[in-house]
Amino acid sequence: MNQHRNRKRTDRISEHFCMDEFIYSRVAVENGLDNTPPSDAVKGIRNLVDKLLEPLRAYHGKPIPICSGYRSEELNRRVRGARDSQHRKGEAVDIYTLGSNLLLEDLKESKLNFDQVIFYRLKGFMHLSLKLNGENRRQIIIR
Repeated sequence: MNQHRNRKRTDRISEHFCMDEFIYSRVAVENGLDNTPPSDAVKGIRNLVDKLLEPLRAYHGKPIPICSGYRSEELNRRVRGARDSQHRKGEAVDIYTLGSNLLLEDLKESKLNFDQVIFYRLKGFMHLSLKLNGENRRQIIIR
């Protein structure tokens, strides 16, 4: 039974997003890893939701399903994430796209600020990040 889906959604960050979505990881559960973000990463997650994901959700008009959010150091290592991954800071999220570029097109049209988008067309997801501090690059990479 999937504990993630059966937990009560009392950890709401915004109208459409909960902290659980950013913390849950199948790999972490399978390996007994604690993926609880420290306070600075929680700030990054809240910033990402408030300034990018919730406004993008409103513009897009459809749910934005998260497949990966915050990653502890050990979890990031196990999933072979970049050593300096923004997931470690709570500044990045991977979103299921199922190969569709509609969310990417809506992001471009919305003029919302972001740091980086990596659209993995064949893998069916999109990496999206927003820095808590510093200038965002508005970089788009399609793979």
